Amino acid sequence: MRDLGTVVRGVRTPIIKEGDDLATIVVDSVVGAAKNNNIEFRDRDVVAITEAVVGISEGNYVTVNTVSKDIKEKFENPEELGIVFPILSRNRFSLILKAIARSTKKLYVQLSFPSDEVGNGILDEEKLYRSDFTKDSIISEEEYREYFGDWIHPFTGINMLDFYKELIEAEGCEAHFLLSNNPADILKYTKNVLSCDIHTRYHTKYILEEYGAKVFGLFDIMKEPIGNSGYNEKYGMLGSNKSTEERLKLFPRTGQALVEEVQRRLKEITGKTVEVMVYGDGAFKDPVGLIWELADPVVSPAYTSGLEGTPNEIKLKYVSDNKYADLRGDALKEAIKQEIRNKEKDLKGQMITQGTTPRRLTDLIGSLCDLTSGSGDKGTPVVWIQGYFDNLADE
Repeated sequence: MRDLGTVVRGVRTPIIKEGDDLATIVVDSVVGAAKNNNIEFRDRDVVAITEAVVGISEGNYVTVNTVSKDIKEKFENPEELGIVFPILSRNRFSLILKAIARSTKKLYVQLSFPSDEVGNGILDEEKLYRSDFTKDSIISEEEYREYFGDWIHPFTGINMLDFYKELIEAEGCEAHFLLSNNPADILKYTKNVLSCDIHTRYHTKYILEEYGAKVFGLFDIMKEPIGNSGYNEKYGMLGSNKSTEERLKLFPRTGQALVEEVQRRLKEITGKTVEVMVYGDGAFKDPVGLIWELADPVVSPAYTSGLEGTPNEIKLKYVSDNKYADLRGDALKEAIKQEIRNKEKDLKGQMITQGTTPRRLTDLIGSLCDLTSGSGDKGTPVVWIQGYFDNLADE
């Protein structure tokens, strides 16, 4: 009988650099960890690889000047340009903003409020609620500074409007800011618009096009290589982050081939069918800073077929407290095991499933992996999960 449920292990690997054979590194690291720690592989184990090392190994980088060149070509060397709904992030957006500033002479920046789409704040919400402004207002830069300009982020100690303004002006570009939650408000200032939101990107672009803007999204930038640059044909600049002061790492392109190759090799070595995925940011929200972690366009850009779908689970406490309220001990356990065995039918919408998490497996597992590996110095860009698909009825 199994005494443990889901077990999650961060797997240490060598430091991964551009051009490394990542499939070999992943397989050797996981197999080596299993041998050194006397762990046996099982069918439906999950091996997950952080997108950062996938992008690094494939050399999917682009310079700020190359991004600027692509923007200028798409907007035909604009004298002025507007951007809507950029996230407030030094790692995720500052170099993109630098490239945008190099692309034009005058830049209008429209920020959403009271926070960006992933939860980074731009003002004191209590002050907002006590003011005459509503979430439908347009707040000028002057009004922002008068009413909210003393606000700094509680984690970083930075006011990102000030940070972005200094960055833009350092590139010799004139910077103007407004706060509004209606993307069409940018059109009061310019018809050339780059939409910078992540999860609402298609809707925002559609609205701006309906109003006659010349509009591209970040997902339209660097969809093709310029010279020998990196690119991402599906996500463009979305999912990129800072590598150096003049270079960005793009979201990986070769993840699907990688996960299938790692699965194939592990099958040859272990005889087990191991599911494999690439993961980026998790999909969870910090309860203190109110930041939603997911700044990537998806949690998992690549995964093997066994990770398709959503969980099909029953809520044990509901069954125990209702259907089997009079049972205790082994009798209760056996009755619940039988309920689990009967769950193969579609249970969606039934009371017995309420309280279980109706999210995609890749989002759930990817979030678990992101929390395990973190983004710091743990040195575990590979995560090995066992027992995720187990339930109480499994022996």
